[in-house]
Amino acid sequence: MTVFHRDRFTWLAYWALGFYACFQGLLGPLVPFLRAELQLNYTVSGLHLSAFALGMTLAGFSGAAVASYTGRGRLFWLGGVGMSVGAMVLAAGQMPVITILAAFLMGILGSWLLVMIQATLADYHGVHRAIALTEANIIASITATAAPLLIGILARVEGIGWRGSLLLALPLWGLMFLIFRQAQIPENAPQPTVAKAKNEGKIPRVFNAYWVMTLCGGSIEWCVIFWAADFLEKVVGLPKADASAAMSVYFLANVLGRIAGSRLIHRIAAESLLVVAVVVTMLGFPIFWLAGTPLLNLIGLFIAGLGIANLYPLTLTAANRAAPNHANAVSSRISLAMGLAILITPQILGSVADTIGIKNAYTIVVVLLVIVLMVVLLARRMMQRLVTVAT
Repeated sequence: MTVFHRDRFTWLAYWALGFYACFQGLLGPLVPFLRAELQLNYTVSGLHLSAFALGMTLAGFSGAAVASYTGRGRLFWLGGVGMSVGAMVLAAGQMPVITILAAFLMGILGSWLLVMIQATLADYHGVHRAIALTEANIIASITATAAPLLIGILARVEGIGWRGSLLLALPLWGLMFLIFRQAQIPENAPQPTVAKAKNEGKIPRVFNAYWVMTLCGGSIEWCVIFWAADFLEKVVGLPKADASAAMSVYFLANVLGRIAGSRLIHRIAAESLLVVAVVVTMLGFPIFWLAGTPLLNLIGLFIAGLGIANLYPLTLTAANRAAPNHANAVSSRISLAMGLAILITPQILGSVADTIGIKNAYTIVVVLLVIVLMVVLLARRMMQRLVTVAT
């Protein structure tokens, strides 16, 4: 077996995913500031995330086709530029129609970058894709952790404010280009299969289970990311800036959870680790949701974050393992599922919260957790059968 090697391209992909995760992660913590400045209700506030998700969904539909036309390398760099331009428009926007449009631009253009990162890493590292994808998501968790801290800090700085965090996007992407412009982004690097379907030209049916898993798991993740800061302010009672900064507890848990996952993936299959991740999430979320003191709420948020951390990277790893010869298609379809999750569920939760309050609306997450547990157990059984047939 070949040895896993982190070369210049690998580090470029890692930091590019970190860039994407940071500016995607800003959307949740900045909602309380947008709501206050633009006088928005939950429904209109949620349209920002829905717009981003719509763009992400369209990127999932179009990513493989656009990459076949432009090439992976060109789409990779253009995606980062698009994410940066969208962030600048969001920072400059003074009306909901402008800020919502900006979120859409970040979603579609930035998510082309996401599709390319996932596809190139999975192809390039082949049998070691689980390690590469998990490590990339550790970097993403670290930079996402910095997002609420950045907003919390800059919101207190006179003359800069929370918008300053968005204005960092283009300089950071430009710096990344200067450092890594010589890195060779692989166009295609097909690897030997790990698990083969009876017909190698088709994506096996187990992928559908992982697609549903991404849809439901992504819904849970983004209901927490997008609305938890508001929950901590309105229900728990933290001041607005402190509630946004406190989201770092969740993102720190994401970092630690993914570090643990990157170690365990060497010895335990992604399909089995997914079961553990779901169970940990089911333990932590009720504490966050129902506890009566801020400390316990944050402890629950931390525990839930440990589990949620690995839902997406492990599902992506398992999906690529099930269909290793279809990296562009798998990355695009998984991104589509995540885009739909972000588009639909947090918006529904926000609309429900306008009627019955954010605490009662979070019942949606409990229902999703039960569904996720059922789907991940089914997918594990299907994958075991697929591997048995292949061998």
